[in-house]
Amino acid sequence: MQIYEYRGHSAWNPFTGYPIAYRMKKGGGRLSASAFILTMIPLYLMAVIGFIVRKVNILSSFANSVITQLMLYVTLPALILYSLNTTFSMELLVEFGWLVAMSVFVMTVSIVAGAWLRKRAALPDGQKSVYESLIVFGNQGFIGFAVSYLLMGEQGVIYLTLFNIFYLVLIWSYGIYLFTRHEAAVDWRRLFLNPGILATLIGLVMLFLPLNWPDMLLRTFEDVGQMTVPLSMILIGSLLADTKMADFRRYSSNLYLWIASIMKLLVLPSTLLVFLFLQVPDLLLLVAVLTAGMPSATTTTVYAQKFGADAVFASYGVIYSTILCMLTIPLMYSLLQWMIN
Repeated sequence: MQIYEYRGHSAWNPFTGYPIAYRMKKGGGRLSASAFILTMIPLYLMAVIGFIVRKVNILSSFANSVITQLMLYVTLPALILYSLNTTFSMELLVEFGWLVAMSVFVMTVSIVAGAWLRKRAALPDGQKSVYESLIVFGNQGFIGFAVSYLLMGEQGVIYLTLFNIFYLVLIWSYGIYLFTRHEAAVDWRRLFLNPGILATLIGLVMLFLPLNWPDMLLRTFEDVGQMTVPLSMILIGSLLADTKMADFRRYSSNLYLWIASIMKLLVLPSTLLVFLFLQVPDLLLLVAVLTAGMPSATTTTVYAQKFGADAVFASYGVIYSTILCMLTIPLMYSLLQWMIN
């Protein structure tokens, strides 16, 4: 297993206090299932903080959109740029190939499964596109980065960034198509100019070039980027605080929302286990499976609102899968640990 050498800085985990390389060597390259659950507890506590501060109105009703914009346009691109500041090697190129292959595979399976389930769903038109999107697209950009960063620090973010390239292209193209299939309208400018794509492309260019970011700029990327993890979990808690119990109970009896959650959190990421037979490096498979098992993307709610679908149905689909992921992410990690060992 390769431990990356970073240009001018060492990789420290803010929750353990140990360098990432030190912790990986001590754990044989992977955390035990119990240690992983303990590592996840700070994430859950951050979500609790977000829930409380929204309930007591420290965060206003506009806070969720502000935090989302701050993460999307500032902290997440900074984290990507900082994490991709590593030394290029042939091993990294091979890892890039594996990650893209796994991403294409699981997204293709998800699209086929989502389309098949949508056609057989007894749902009104305003909910069918939402149902399909809940199955196909996950919260890989926010919670995915938080989990990967906690597990492997900047190395985990590198893996996740490479794994997400195909996903980002799809969510800004096919994701919009699901809600505008009759018009087939895709905003190509928005596809290639969104901050996630731009930061990834710039980071990859710097990765392949014999250039370094200036130290001052790199440390700025680091400081700003590290805000992504707490902000993402505070946002999740704040979104949960905005739910109405009457609506929560009413939508909890909707079978299709549960089907979407089970598909997204358990069934679809499990299909990646076929790569065990292809001798994919353990850490790459770990990142791929956990990332594919993230809860449904909040982008589904945004698209539903923008294109006239059922945004409330979308919101509760995201909420249920987000709550369930607190159980399924450790479960998928434990399953993968057992199969690898």
